[in-house]
Amino acid sequence: MAANVLEMQKISKAFPGVQALDGVDFSCVAGEVHALVGENGAGKSTLMKILAGGYQQDEGKILLRGKEVSFASPKDAQREGISTIYQEFNLIQDLTIAENIFLGHEPVKARGFLIDTRRLYQVAKELLRDLGTEIDTRAKVKNLSVAQQQMVEIAKALGLESSILIMDEPTAVVSGKELDALFRTIRSLRNDGKTIIYISHRIDEIFEIADRATVLKDGCLVGTITPKEVSKGDLVKMMVGRSLSEVFPSKELGQKKEILTLKNVCRGKILRNISFTVNTGEILGVTGLVGSGRTELARVIFGVDSLDGGEIYLEGKKRTKGTPEKSISSGIGFATEDRKNEGIFSCLSVRKNLTSLVLGKVRRWCFVKEAEEKKIARESVKRFNIMTPHIEQEVQYLSGGNQQKVILAKWINADSKLIIMDEPTRGIDVGAKAEFYTLMRLLARQGKAILMISSELPEVIGMSDRILVMHDGQIMGELSPSEATEEFILMMATGQLKKNKAEEELCES
Repeated sequence: MAANVLEMQKISKAFPGVQALDGVDFSCVAGEVHALVGENGAGKSTLMKILAGGYQQDEGKILLRGKEVSFASPKDAQREGISTIYQEFNLIQDLTIAENIFLGHEPVKARGFLIDTRRLYQVAKELLRDLGTEIDTRAKVKNLSVAQQQMVEIAKALGLESSILIMDEPTAVVSGKELDALFRTIRSLRNDGKTIIYISHRIDEIFEIADRATVLKDGCLVGTITPKEVSKGDLVKMMVGRSLSEVFPSKELGQKKEILTLKNVCRGKILRNISFTVNTGEILGVTGLVGSGRTELARVIFGVDSLDGGEIYLEGKKRTKGTPEKSISSGIGFATEDRKNEGIFSCLSVRKNLTSLVLGKVRRWCFVKEAEEKKIARESVKRFNIMTPHIEQEVQYLSGGNQQKVILAKWINADSKLIIMDEPTRGIDVGAKAEFYTLMRLLARQGKAILMISSELPEVIGMSDRILVMHDGQIMGELSPSEATEEFILMMATGQLKKNKAEEELCES
């Protein structure tokens, strides 16, 4: 193998009460995709923040192209050609796409005083086109979908022309054509001699895109492997100490009773003739590519968006006009895919988040009964095994898996009978996923109904009691886990196959 372009030798880093890294070695060569994997708390982010100039190591050294370097800030790292795409977006919502991509290094006209606006928008358009995304670069970021914002983040990093690119969960909210385009771009960058450090919890992606993978656990180096030389099960065992087959709990149905029914539900051209039922005691999986209508379906059920046609029945009663408030009071919960902006109150405590939907239970007149609020919060922390120093900890400082537990506990506290979970394990590591899956299955056994929307096919097959596949706003068919394969689902999701030919009806718009 070629000489290392990057070497991190015996890196250690401690925080109060925590040894985040303990003598970790990590190296990369030019023109490779090197995956960095491990559970939450393994030390991946700390190691990469040291490389990107966000932290300074307590011990060890960094060699870049054979020369020892030290970065006092992210700017220092960027000047040496190291850029990071973080999992949580770092975009200014009121600026345009192009302004975000070139923020701080805008192209200027010949004399160097004025921004070359024409070139700014042209180059931004070319970067996005290379990623397979056609978006108006004059559009403001706040009007983009989550998936589109992710592509802007990637284009922003590529615009810096870095030689080492750190990608932290870059595919958490992209799939289908966008995912294919991203992988093509990564391979193109690798062929141009760029080094990609790829952090992901998606095992399939690591085996598809990575040349090598380094595994961390509890701040220590477990080892570096070549994916094509080992199995997925081997990699999972290195990460979590148990086999892949142990990740998904056994499927034991709870007491079944019809709770939600959709009949020929339509919304413009986004949803067309959607009909299905959801039962208590089961997990109903819904999958499809980006743009298939999965999230729009959840929004209609929860009452965020209105219907253009069709009917929705909740426990046998027709719903006349749905709103989020009515849905909550009727026992429907919605854990959205955008956990940071729509799922949690980041700056509020774990206690405040857990009781945010049950203020009526903890309030007397205009005052909150703090003792009652603390009791509910402590019981939830114990029941859902939420790892937090105390209930007054701001929820933004919890791991992604624990934030998701807070969201789930919040809806259970609100007495939700049906919980819609949109991409429930986005950005959660394999070990935390296994624990979260166990919680979901336990709730189903206890009689809750779960509508799980997911783009991760192993998750859909491993967790669902029934599977609905969507394409172009329609349900292409229903599958049982025993007859579902990833290939079969993808054929349906791309419109190549429709399992049950349903009667086609037109909806009035």
